[in-house]
Amino acid sequence: MLERLDYQAVGLISGLEVHQQLLTREKLFCHCPAGLYTEDHDGEVLRHMRPTLSELGVYDGTALMEFKTKKEIVYLLNQKNTCTYELDDTPPFLVNQEAIDISIELCLSMGMDIIDEIHIARKQYLDGSIPTGFQRTAIVGMNGSLPFKGRDLTVTHVSIEEDSCREVEDKGHRIIWRTDRLGMPLTETVTGPELVTPQEVRDAILLCGMVARNTGRVRTGIGASRQDVNVSVRGGDRVEIKGVPKAGYAMKLVHNEGIRQVNLLRFRDELHRRGMREPGDIRITAVDVSEIFEGVELGFTQNTLRGGGRVFGVKLEGGRGLAQFPTQPDTTFLDELSGRIRVIACLDDAPIVLSGHVMPEFPGKHKIMDRLRRRLRLGENDDFYIVSGPEADCRTAAEEIRLRFVDAQKGVPQETRQALAGGFTTFERILPGPDRMYPDTDSPPTRVTAERVAQARERLRPAPWERFRQFGAWQVPPETTEYLIRRGGMAIVDAVVEHTGVDGLVAAIELGQRAKSLSRKGIPIERLGAPEWVEIFDLYTGGQVPREAIHVLAGHMALHPGTGAAAAMAHLGIGIQPREQWSLEIPGLSMEEYRADLGDCDGKRLRFLAGKAMRLLRGKAPAREVAEFLRTSLCQEAGR
Repeated sequence: MLERLDYQAVGLISGLEVHQQLLTREKLFCHCPAGLYTEDHDGEVLRHMRPTLSELGVYDGTALMEFKTKKEIVYLLNQKNTCTYELDDTPPFLVNQEAIDISIELCLSMGMDIIDEIHIARKQYLDGSIPTGFQRTAIVGMNGSLPFKGRDLTVTHVSIEEDSCREVEDKGHRIIWRTDRLGMPLTETVTGPELVTPQEVRDAILLCGMVARNTGRVRTGIGASRQDVNVSVRGGDRVEIKGVPKAGYAMKLVHNEGIRQVNLLRFRDELHRRGMREPGDIRITAVDVSEIFEGVELGFTQNTLRGGGRVFGVKLEGGRGLAQFPTQPDTTFLDELSGRIRVIACLDDAPIVLSGHVMPEFPGKHKIMDRLRRRLRLGENDDFYIVSGPEADCRTAAEEIRLRFVDAQKGVPQETRQALAGGFTTFERILPGPDRMYPDTDSPPTRVTAERVAQARERLRPAPWERFRQFGAWQVPPETTEYLIRRGGMAIVDAVVEHTGVDGLVAAIELGQRAKSLSRKGIPIERLGAPEWVEIFDLYTGGQVPREAIHVLAGHMALHPGTGAAAAMAHLGIGIQPREQWSLEIPGLSMEEYRADLGDCDGKRLRFLAGKAMRLLRGKAPAREVAEFLRTSLCQEAGR
């Protein structure tokens, strides 16, 4: 089993689809408020999805797969954030022009060509995540790039589209969605397949996120940004890992997918070695073996039979030991079968499928196994699988076992896979193809004029890589610069430096490190905008408060909205005093207060006393002056 992987040797390549919610007042195709999440609902709607032909008269394979699941789809509706458009009971309103403008800005920040006439298309989804059965989407820009590790990372295009529902529950043939997120505008930024290590995938996700957040017009927080990562190895095929929530998670997901694909290619070779080269070579027989498990003390079969379900044995000729072939770390090909059966046959109670060679222990196991072998007419090189549930679902499961082995004959099937905890993935659906796209005749095109593009260009902020150069010259740590970009702090730094004349390094450290520390303590520092920070820094550059008081004032103002900096200073009793006055408040400090059992140096002793003095003074003196005063006083005390 592979645990390590030479990415260059196996030809690993990845590309990204980065989805980012936009900070608009309304949704993309209606006037419902965007960003208003609710946990209750006023009504429910039940729907069933059916596939439709594409413009070329072809059914999309993913749509057909979703149709096989026979899902009942329930939508939870709240009148605060849902209207008849979301449920496809009325046509779309005109596309949200605020969202178009934000998308244009994002495209320009990556040097893209803007489409001069934006046309809305429909992208078919039958998983229930969109009640209409399709997502409205449009390309806004093409042919861009991002500076990345000494080269240019291609950005093929940026689309604007409506977000999907939030999944509440998926059990058996019933799935429940909440519609509050549905229809919110988001962009999809698609890179070329040019990332060659998991680390590059992580860093590219962070870069795309910084570029989006640098506009100041995107949403932040959990779920506001999601990534799909496309992965393949040499000889394999494109697999999409869906819904990666954080950049750091991508590293293990990409690594494990690389291992999975290498192992699936080896699995293909093993099938070929056994003579299983063509679909007809995969010989499956499904047999109802419920009577064999009657009265057997095996929990899942007992529960199934009591509930009116059936137990099926599925024989695979020549399949001995194939279920135990390794795929991802700590997983086997049996997990590949389990994922397909869970999604398509809707058998989701564990264990979803068992291999005859890895059956759990139970009373009378040997006798039952002998009966199964005779009933299924197993040969020495055959294997069998056990599935249980409604009869129709068991037969669907048997067919999915056959189809998954047919896919395995080619190596790596094109799939969309769901990201799981621990860096693993499981089957979600067949990878959609171009047949799911067709024009939306309900929406007129949007003409993008040169003047509109020019106005968007004027609104652009300096790009993240320009910020890193600028702040690097100020000696700001890179992680602080990154934090300011991602948290929208750059505009505040610009305002503070411009209006107060404060040193850029000081502004960046106070806003990117000390304000961050306040946030981690639960202080809602995000309440302070540029005007409030300018007030605070005005007091500092005007000599009224020491630097050490900046975060104290900020914390007080964040906890008491509407309080100005001057009022906060007065309330806290902060304000620089003459040395003759503040020095009287620290008369008793001496080296005797610090007992150094370990031979600490004078510098450490001085820092200890300075810290204690600053707590006593509470913003009445600059730390540098206090330290100098103590150094002089202590030298006199020591007779030096």
